Amino acid sequence: MKIVIIGGGFAGINLAKELVNQPQIQVTLVDKNNYNFFPPLIYQVATAFLEPSSISYPFRKFFAGKKNLSFRLGELLSVSPAEKKITLSNGELEYDYLVFATGAETSYFGMENVMKNAIPMKTLNDAIVMRNTLLKNLEKAAICKDMRKRRKLLTIVVAGGGATGVEVSGMFAEMRKNILLKEYPELDTSASNVYLVDGGDALLAPMSKESQKDTLEALTKLGVVVKLNTKVVDYVDDTVMFENGETIKTKNLIWAAGVSAKIFEGIPKESYGRGRRMATDEFNKVNGVDHIYAIGDTAITAGDKNFPDGHPQVAQVAIQQGLNLAKNFKAIVSNKPLKPFAYNDKGSMAIIGKAKAVVDLPSPKWHFKGFFAWIIWLFIHLISLITYRNRLNTFWNWMVAYFAKDQSLRMIIRPDKKIQS
Repeated sequence: MKIVIIGGGFAGINLAKELVNQPQIQVTLVDKNNYNFFPPLIYQVATAFLEPSSISYPFRKFFAGKKNLSFRLGELLSVSPAEKKITLSNGELEYDYLVFATGAETSYFGMENVMKNAIPMKTLNDAIVMRNTLLKNLEKAAICKDMRKRRKLLTIVVAGGGATGVEVSGMFAEMRKNILLKEYPELDTSASNVYLVDGGDALLAPMSKESQKDTLEALTKLGVVVKLNTKVVDYVDDTVMFENGETIKTKNLIWAAGVSAKIFEGIPKESYGRGRRMATDEFNKVNGVDHIYAIGDTAITAGDKNFPDGHPQVAQVAIQQGLNLAKNFKAIVSNKPLKPFAYNDKGSMAIIGKAKAVVDLPSPKWHFKGFFAWIIWLFIHLISLITYRNRLNTFWNWMVAYFAKDQSLRMIIRPDKKIQS
């Protein structure tokens, strides 16, 4: 059985891992990057508290010695369901079963200027671009004599009050408190503001009221200016414009406000559901096509009585769908009945700052905050990293940052344009 997996994120890598050493199954994982990375921690790369290598790992290194797994670097261009073939940016592949695990991409809700000028927070490339941009703006501010221009360089607006927005704004507030004045004495008379804006009436909308309240209070104490019911409508001439008529002048608009799935040539329109996610049955088979499956953020799955409108686009859903689909592929080989997907909600969490976090557990309904919640957050994210090497590197960097209140990773590293493909 030839299985081709498009995408090596949480869903794709867990599907591949579960199919290791299955003699009757040959797996090819296709990704436009040659590495797997851990999205929940990209904001720590973007703020120079972790190195990119701490949260990423090469696919080929991971697949080494696993005879039925192979990797193909390439980007999907189109699918031919009738021929059971895909076209990549560098060739073609045939399949018996095709699995989309392509995740989601940043959504700008049709705002062209925001798309052109804001800093997204979705990929490792985004994180490196954001780190370089923020560090360069700090250097510009250090020599800028015009106070209005300096304020624009130092002001940060984070759009989106979900976990990413909360975590990155909290990190900026900690940096301003512990690092900025120490390393940039030229800025000691400058006002730098961190804004967190969201169109809804609460931060961390999917979490409990207690977590929402605790998060708002903690961020406010850190000095973050939180603006709720405030929707971004444009970003022109270094000015963020809001639906209520307010504006904020800044060179740094960080976009963590929404995601949408991707559309692929060859998949019929009827196969897509809400948010451009592929509509699947309870076994994650895509509606309207044969031998094609979708898992993770790119899928909206029917048949789970606890989630009639589809599952949340979070890591645990992707991981569990990847593992369940792997079991079903084994069942197909063995001519055994398939198991429908049912999501086991293990809870949700967000970190706010040093020794500050919130955790909600569904059964029993427990809520934790502060240092204990922070320890839970650290532990869960450490064990979720793909290799022991990643875990040790990340743990070491966190311990240095905790005791020193700092990191030494703030370097502007720009690739030579001549070597870019």
